[in-house]
Amino acid sequence: MENLQYWLGFNLVRGIGPVRLRALLDVFGNVRAAWEASEAELRDVGLDRRTLENLLKARHQVDLERLLKQVDALEIQVLTWDSADYPALLRQIPDPPPVLFVKGELKDEDEWAVALVGTRKATVYGREVAQRLASDLAHNGVTVVSGLARGIDGVAHRSALEAGGRTIAVLGSGLNHIYPSEHFKLAQAISEHGTVISDYPLGTRPEASNFPPRNRIISGLSLGVLVVEADLKSGAMITADFAGDQGREVFAVPGSILSPASAGCNRLLRDGAAIVTEVRDILETLHLGQLEEKQAVRQILPANPMEAKLWEVLSAEPQHIDQIARMSSLPVETVNSTLVMMELKGLARQVGALNYVRVRESAEMYSPS
Repeated sequence: MENLQYWLGFNLVRGIGPVRLRALLDVFGNVRAAWEASEAELRDVGLDRRTLENLLKARHQVDLERLLKQVDALEIQVLTWDSADYPALLRQIPDPPPVLFVKGELKDEDEWAVALVGTRKATVYGREVAQRLASDLAHNGVTVVSGLARGIDGVAHRSALEAGGRTIAVLGSGLNHIYPSEHFKLAQAISEHGTVISDYPLGTRPEASNFPPRNRIISGLSLGVLVVEADLKSGAMITADFAGDQGREVFAVPGSILSPASAGCNRLLRDGAAIVTEVRDILETLHLGQLEEKQAVRQILPANPMEAKLWEVLSAEPQHIDQIARMSSLPVETVNSTLVMMELKGLARQVGALNYVRVRESAEMYSPS
């Protein structure tokens, strides 16, 4: 990808996250121009002294070509905001990560994903429930997303793989620092039958402060977050909070009121999370009961001009059907029926009352013949 080394460079600069990088791109037009801007120009943009010093130091010390060679040597794919195959669900969240390091392969069917997370100190009950639900999700064609941690996360990944399904692990470290170390072989298996992802640069150690921010990616890659077991102050609860902020469904498995491991789940249920006692509860809420049919329809139905027109109008930002009709110059009735078909294909999604977003970022299926 053109300019990839500059994305990698900015990803190393402490103090430049999604918001500041977006501001730089708005001013300079592209990532290379932002990287090569003068000190005075960068100061005029509004970078604070410390961030400006960090950027100037990185420009002086970082070998961008070496960064490119390092990711190539490790067979890691790098996705950025400019990448057509950047995950569509993740692109919809507030301030998505500008850079993703990917080991393995993201596939179209990963748009139908559910996060399954929970405590590192799982009980026998929690492990059994996680195993059953992850397996059932995989058998229904749903990708299982989790964080590769000990306990519930590890059970979720293994169970999805053993069921022949796909799973995505999101790390709180660089892809060359698998944590915990006992999950190294599991991470390898995931990269062969799914994907291991991180937004942290290669070489980043698994520090405690890294894990809460990465949880926004776990929820961002998913249609919903299922918490199996969690105490009140846990990473799984943080992931559920992110899911709520991102407009994603939150699910929880009920547990004993005497068990600290279920205190978080019971609190989520009290606050309005959807109760889960079997996989059907998830599939029905997310309208995934006909997932195989959706995948088949996506493959066999031809494109048509109306779908192509709506594809151009739709975006990652929710739009009401009336606005879509105005922008496409099509009758509301036609827009409604076409969107129903696009939902069946998994190429559009309703988010709230009569508000729709585009699911896929690649429009190659939508070129009218």
